[in-house]
Order: sequence, then structure tokens, then C-alpha cells
Amino acid sequence: MGRKYARESTMKLLYQMEINSDFSEEFVEKFFKNNNFDKNEKDYIKHAINTIVDNINLIDSHIEQNIRGWEIHRLAKIDLSILRIAIYEILYRNDIPIEVSINEAVEIAKKYNTMESAKFINGVLGGFIKTRDNI
Repeated sequence: MGRKYARESTMKLLYQMEINSDFSEEFVEKFFKNNNFDKNEKDYIKHAINTIVDNINLIDSHIEQNIRGWEIHRLAKIDLSILRIAIYEILYRNDIPIEVSINEAVEIAKKYNTMESAKFINGVLGGFIKTRDNI
């Protein structure tokens, strides 16, 4: 199905990990056993999850800097998962244009949450890009 499916699956996995407070490799392996992915999708998901988990404090600090008036632990877990994936792609995947990462995050938010959520995610990522470019 491609990268869009891999992104959505990564969001679902991150969401489940966050809800269960379980970021273990065993949790990831259970997810793979219960779903069918082709090699490229599995590679994307594994790289994304491993990189996000290994760099979660940095990724979350970028989110915190751009959610004015909010605290990260109060964000909807779906939104948090979507933001983590988008920031992962922007920071660690030079093969994916920034605009694509932002657009895909917004589209996933529209599909799995609300239009307000999509606008919020677009604003957070827009702020992140502006502050990132000023570093």
C-alpha cells in the first residue's frame, strides 16, 4: 500500500505504545505479528519507531516549544503520535520533502481526529519549521 499506509500504521503503533506506556521491542514485534506489511512498509515503521523512541525527549521538546498554551501530556494521544512522526520525518528523513511530511500529518489528523486537530497540527508544525530554520 505504500508510505501513506506505513505512516498511518506508525501512528497507530505509537498511539498504542503511548496508551499502554510500553515502548518495548516486544510490543513492536506483537504489532507486526498482528498486521501484514510489505518490506518497505515494515522498514519505514521500524526505522520511525526506533528513531522516535531513541530521540523522544528531543522530538517532544520541539513539540513543547510550539504548543503555546498547552502542555504535552494534555495533548490528544493521536495528535501527539502524528506530531512525533512528522517531526521525525523532518529531522531524520532527508528523502521526504518537508511539505509532504506536514501535508501527510494534516491528512492523517483529518482522517483519525477532527478538522480542528488538523489545523492545530498544521500550526504546530509550521511553528516548528520557522524556529528550526532560525537555528
